[in-house]
Amino acid sequence: MVKAAGPTAALAGVPAGIQSQGVWAGRRQMFVRFAAEAETATMYTPDALGSELKRQSGRSVFHSISICGRDALANSEFLAAAFEKFTPTVPVMLDTDGQRPEAIGELKKYVKLVQATIDFGGPDALVDRVLKTLGAAATAGTHHALVLTPRDETSDSQLLRLIEQVHAASAETIVVIHPMVGAERGSLDRRWSTLLELVGPVHSDVRVLLRVPPPAGMK
Repeated sequence: MVKAAGPTAALAGVPAGIQSQGVWAGRRQMFVRFAAEAETATMYTPDALGSELKRQSGRSVFHSISICGRDALANSEFLAAAFEKFTPTVPVMLDTDGQRPEAIGELKKYVKLVQATIDFGGPDALVDRVLKTLGAAATAGTHHALVLTPRDETSDSQLLRLIEQVHAASAETIVVIHPMVGAERGSLDRRWSTLLELVGPVHSDVRVLLRVPPPAGMK
């Protein structure tokens, strides 16, 4: 009898770096990056990924592991198999764009933090997916966060409305806002302290932080 092959996945690599955004911004992580269509990819088996995580964990100290890249939850079976081969010794973060919220339950055994991002450049359907992702993470009993990266044209009313929707999806969501700060500005303006004052009665955990820029910062 021929044994069926296990799941495989196309990864853009397993680099080490500093998380650029979100709850664990500034933390040193191992990044399991699923490859986008235009990226050079290497096919990994669960055994190969588990061995690579174990190898890197034995050589250096990391705060956590970040599962990121294109449509990471499409590979939930692969990730579950890899973590069965190597049980992580540090927390695992799933960084998602909101696709496939129904797959979160398959990984709740391994993932400590589910983090979704809205950059205000996509369709309204993306917001709906992210809200479902936060709700699914809450149902799974996993810590969850939303990263907002507003653009110059993003209004305070848009942010307030979105945070109201997030609160309705899960009051336990950690919201991290990363304002755009150009080199010509140099610092944040008072808009953001005023915004935090406005959202205080709406949602209890909203933070304003600067991102860690590349090349040090990764996601």
